[in-house]
Amino acid sequence: MGLPGSGKTHLASRLAPLINAAWYNADKIREMANDWDFTNEGRDRQAKRMKNLADFEKTHKRFVVCDFICPTQKTRKIFDADIVIWMNTIKEGRFEDTNTLFESPNKVDFLITEWNDENHEYIAQAILKNV
Repeated sequence: MGLPGSGKTHLASRLAPLINAAWYNADKIREMANDWDFTNEGRDRQAKRMKNLADFEKTHKRFVVCDFICPTQKTRKIFDADIVIWMNTIKEGRFEDTNTLFESPNKVDFLITEWNDENHEYIAQAILKNV
């Protein structure tokens, strides 16, 4: 999770193949659903949609990487991630409404504060080591 432009997709696209995971990008899922509603209700609906996709993959014993903003404690509770990676690489994203409503997470498993070409390898090793 993280603000728009923080590197979520960059990291996810590199992490997913290393752990043989299904990968869901929130923008692509919104596009498929033709749902560009960013009200609180729309954000909750997106968290539920992402959770349903992740749960489907988990029932098939697959790792799942979901990259999306998930900006509030409520959306995080709805999604209920097993592992949280916070891309805390920028102070502001490109959308003021998201900046205003974004709440720093209470608990993260991996905190990324800078983009680099090694974060995905470190995270993959840690995940696979703890399986």
